[in-house]
Amino acid sequence: MKLEDLAWHRTVGRLIDRLDHANFWTALVRAVSDYVPCDSWVVLLFYPDRAPLVLAEQATESGGVDELFQDYLSGLYLLDPFYIASRESQEARLVRLDEVAPDRFRFTDYYQRYFRLNIVEDEIQFNQPLEAECTLSLSLGAAHRFSPADIETLSLIQPWVTALLRQRWHFEVALKSLQAAPIPQSRQADLEASISHWNGAALTARELEVGRLMLSGYSSKAIAQKLTISVETVRVHKKHIYAKLGINSQSELFSIFLNAQQQ
Repeated sequence: MKLEDLAWHRTVGRLIDRLDHANFWTALVRAVSDYVPCDSWVVLLFYPDRAPLVLAEQATESGGVDELFQDYLSGLYLLDPFYIASRESQEARLVRLDEVAPDRFRFTDYYQRYFRLNIVEDEIQFNQPLEAECTLSLSLGAAHRFSPADIETLSLIQPWVTALLRQRWHFEVALKSLQAAPIPQSRQADLEASISHWNGAALTARELEVGRLMLSGYSSKAIAQKLTISVETVRVHKKHIYAKLGINSQSELFSIFLNAQQQ
């Protein structure tokens, strides 16, 4: 796409005019898809202390509820590399899966049992930070990998898209009274409490942190670098986690995580 092409500028003008319309998000996704096609999309508000809020999403073929996505909102989001990235970097930007996914991400139960089925192959997000450490995110999923040309195009339009996200937020607040919504107890705290007391276990805060990073797809080496500890210390934490929970594999740990979501 050439930015001097007036078609894009006309599109942005129409989107600005529709900022206060109920179908704004659909119009925005269609505009982006004219240049880089996608197969699924969702608009999320990432909070620092509770589950993401869905502001808009692509309708399912059946018109019903996407059960896999409900699992995501119930707690799997804590393993999502995009959610983690939104907490670690508060800046307006285009975020690619390859940039934020841990080194062992595609080998995790989270990837095999959720991401691969729900997103299929690749994902990018336009992220716009808001007040109170929240992030407004437009996520686009694809059944194919986005090409270098796709990423280049998305990077070129990113300033326009994130600016539109920032301006749309004012209308989201007005339409849905989001600022008045009560903040429930942290879902992360609930899940950690359930996991730490599984089978009478008493996991430490560091063991819980190591366990979450394991499930997110970080190798022992990557965990050590992220937490600034030795690889041997990471292995000791893993050994203690397994012993305390009475398990022998990461898949069993993931199952405990899923069970904790339902409590």
